[in-house]
Amino acid sequence: MSTSASDRFSLTNEQYLEKYHVLTYLEDAIGQLLEHRDDNPRVLPARFLSDYFRSVVQGNHTLFRGYSFIRSTPFNRSCFIRVFWKAFRHIGKNGDLLTAAEYHSLICLLCPDFPFEPIQKAAKIILMEDAMDCLMSFVDFLYAFEIQFYYEEFFEELHKAYQMIQAGNHRPGQVVVVPTLDRPQLKEQQSTQAKDNPQSNLTDGVDVHTFMDAALQILHTHEHIFKCPPVSVIKSILSSVERVTFYGFLMALAKHDGANESIGALPQKSSVMEEIDQDMSSANSSRPKSARAKSEWKH
Repeated sequence: MSTSASDRFSLTNEQYLEKYHVLTYLEDAIGQLLEHRDDNPRVLPARFLSDYFRSVVQGNHTLFRGYSFIRSTPFNRSCFIRVFWKAFRHIGKNGDLLTAAEYHSLICLLCPDFPFEPIQKAAKIILMEDAMDCLMSFVDFLYAFEIQFYYEEFFEELHKAYQMIQAGNHRPGQVVVVPTLDRPQLKEQQSTQAKDNPQSNLTDGVDVHTFMDAALQILHTHEHIFKCPPVSVIKSILSSVERVTFYGFLMALAKHDGANESIGALPQKSSVMEEIDQDMSSANSSRPKSARAKSEWKH
């Protein structure tokens, strides 16, 4: 959540407040203070607010918070993804495979009202189907969940564009989606999908240039409203294929190191089980009620 010198001097006051969601955190801090004072009238407001904003900067302020707060800013989303990884990566180390429902249960331990739909969408990136009983590795789910949760609004707009392209109703300048799998892998995967579901459009996909135009159009139109993957990542994924499917593109994005780096929540997949964090033990000591910084939060 650091700010650059260029931001400080190039943005107006209103632009700065909007870009970094300052009012969101101020409103939440005051709300948490008032709630905490009901239980502890002796609380010192200055110290409470200092602890609150320290916790935001350090990054674990989303632990045990409600879903609406967790998804209210891109920074909150990335912090929650990181907390989920740190809390449950032992599952990956043990090699356990879980269903979408089981991953949802784990996430609800950190956010009790987290809905199932984002988990289901993350699972579809891996499975490319509605077979929610299928087992997934922790690493596969983690990176699919990361991009689905962080880029949720972008994917919603992209899916609408993809459906329009399939229906032949697209306008020039709309985007196309492409998987990062190499050609032999892609053909093998598509062949399997065609056998399992003869009516599926997954084997056909859409023209990559049309899809690329659509994706970039969404990015340029909405980049100030919600987060979008970097242009360089989109072009890198779509540059080596002629046709692409929506979930093929999302799968490629989940595997792309550049997409992961742009979010900044997780290490590269090759070291996701090796990195040692010092702040998880203190984060576990936090209680569900109140967002005051009882733990060290890192981002």
